[in-house]
Amino acid sequence: MSVLTDAITSALGTDIQFDKRQYPSSVICCTVPVEKFAEAAWVLKKKAFALLAAEWASDETPFGRGFCVFACYRWGKEYLIVRSELPSDNPQFPSLTRRYIPAYRFERQIQSLMGITPAGHPDARPWIKFEDWPAGAWPLRKSFDASKPLPRVAGEYEWIKAEGEGVYEIPVGPVHAGIIEPGHFRFQAVGEDIINLEERLGYVHKGIEKKFEALSWQDGARLAGRVSGDTTVAHAIAYCMALETMTDCNVPERANWLRAIFLERERIANHLGDIGAICNDAAFAFMLYQMSRLREIVLRTNHKLFGHRFMMDKVIPGGAAVDIDSEGKKEILSELDSISKDFEKLVIIYDESPSLEDRVRDTGILRPELARELCVVGIAARASGLNLDCRIFNPFPPYDQYDLIELGVPVLITGDVHARTWVRIQEVRESIRIIRYMLENLPDGEITSSFTPPSPDMSGFAAVEGWRGEIIYWLQAGPKGEINRCMVRDPSSVNWLGLEQAIPGNIVPDFPLCNKSFNQSYSGHDL
Repeated sequence: MSVLTDAITSALGTDIQFDKRQYPSSVICCTVPVEKFAEAAWVLKKKAFALLAAEWASDETPFGRGFCVFACYRWGKEYLIVRSELPSDNPQFPSLTRRYIPAYRFERQIQSLMGITPAGHPDARPWIKFEDWPAGAWPLRKSFDASKPLPRVAGEYEWIKAEGEGVYEIPVGPVHAGIIEPGHFRFQAVGEDIINLEERLGYVHKGIEKKFEALSWQDGARLAGRVSGDTTVAHAIAYCMALETMTDCNVPERANWLRAIFLERERIANHLGDIGAICNDAAFAFMLYQMSRLREIVLRTNHKLFGHRFMMDKVIPGGAAVDIDSEGKKEILSELDSISKDFEKLVIIYDESPSLEDRVRDTGILRPELARELCVVGIAARASGLNLDCRIFNPFPPYDQYDLIELGVPVLITGDVHARTWVRIQEVRESIRIIRYMLENLPDGEITSSFTPPSPDMSGFAAVEGWRGEIIYWLQAGPKGEINRCMVRDPSSVNWLGLEQAIPGNIVPDFPLCNKSFNQSYSGHDL
């Protein structure tokens, strides 16, 4: 029984048409009249308690159609895609912002890049697309020529203002100290107390979703691995899985296990770096140095065994590009023993430092009820009481072998900086345990299988738990079997909202600490 399908079917009845071009078959796609698009959202939220996972649009004029708008909902193990067709001469759809908060930015991005109007949306300001772009330039439309530079026009972003006695503004960014990517944060504060934060992102918009349309399916995997460089493995797996579902490609069992090992090593390396960086923003530099040392050990082992510190381009359509031999297994096991021993000593230091505890506890709180309204994912979700992890609720092999792997997912409820740090600590421990099991039980066999391009007008979907959280890819094959659309939803697309809402009530000096505890990707967001 499908909770989401049953809910929408009972409410909309004969207004629904199920799309058999969507793969895998476990992800249902249904078409509803555009006037029912928002009603479907209301039903899925109120009757099925679904989360909004993503919202996007597609230009389907190459098929002789107009445009389409999509909303993907999630409940437990289920994903449901609701689709509405729009005319090409006046494409608009009813906004979902009154039902789901994440739609607020999803729809601004749809309007900015696809030129489709979300009727009833409360904010017409551009998102990702900057205000000095020509008003009629829609980069994701097929009629847009991405080879020509855009002329600049006069434009200025209108920031939200807070007024009152003693209220002042603090602009932070977009250029930051160090090597952090650009993003603008505008605070309103009274004294040291922050009363509002507004984010302005898009400074590293690279036209990635547009670029996919000019690539072959194989080269698309390489671009997916570069959406967010610190999450290259998870993005590549999500892309490849979406593609493989469209082509009946059976990935060899050994390749799936190798992908999982890569994924967990990526998780360990990034969590180690984040734990140290969080402590450093609380002026506890010792932890930064020690965690950075452990992270560097992981990255050097990656380079030695797999040819790349971040394992970029090691996940390919049909399998994996590199294997591991018995000596490599021994080296990783030895590395994990050494890292685990030092890591546990450092966790004790973290846990028994009163000055550090004073900074991380009750700071940057994201309440569980708000976290659910914002539909946050990954670390931010699990630190705020939401048990969400695709490795359990949407697993690919070997994660689907629950009785053998027995994956433990840490879930806390305090939603503060400490909770987000402690989730990382527990996940490092769990990833070390999982990798040990996988290496000891790695099946024999091939690591690649034959791959053929998908048939025209087919769609593929995949969700993978990256180290930040759930990553979603939706692919659509064009009339000639080429890439017509590649939608990427990085965890940051929803979790940036979580940071924005966790900041009010904190003091200005605690913003860097809160920001680092979320550590969202600018690049993964600014597609």
